Amino acid sequence: MGSTYLSDPLIFLIDTIFSLYILAVALRFLLQWSHADFYNPVSQVIVKITHPPLRLLRRIVPPLGKVDTSALLLLMLLQMFSDFSIFAIKGVMVGLPALMIISLTQLMSLFINIFIFMIFARAILSWIAIGHHNAATSILYSLSEPVLRFFRRMTPDLGGIDLSPLVALIFLQLLKMIILPPLHQLASLIG
Repeated sequence: MGSTYLSDPLIFLIDTIFSLYILAVALRFLLQWSHADFYNPVSQVIVKITHPPLRLLRRIVPPLGKVDTSALLLLMLLQMFSDFSIFAIKGVMVGLPALMIISLTQLMSLFINIFIFMIFARAILSWIAIGHHNAATSILYSLSEPVLRFFRRMTPDLGGIDLSPLVALIFLQLLKMIILPPLHQLASLIG
């Protein structure tokens, strides 16, 4: 099909719809991982949006301990279908192994970006002292706290100044730079 008049809007529409739903499923996975409050109004919206396909997958795919494998499988399937659709519209043929690596790379990037955004937003909110009483702020704190707690153990105590957000942001950015490019190269070699 190449680049035609309607292919770009179609690619944009597919990418937007799938990206938003993939984000919702990723947040649902992270809500379970962080033991966030599922009765929070923001959590309830995410749960209601993602529940139908997860209910079906959970009948087939059991969890591995505390890891919601059905949510991870749904993320991978959605990302692969989105990528396949976009490649097909562009007229690019990609083999299944390359498609899997491309989709996995995009999901890893998504999770890293979610944490970067949450930590950055949490740092800004700490400057304006909104507190935890807001539903969105409460979820933000619940999701980012496990990561920040990990980095808090590794940063020195500077008498009330918490450097863990800065250290976490630097680490996450380095992680993107170290892990994602080799996966992109591997996908291009296979595909």
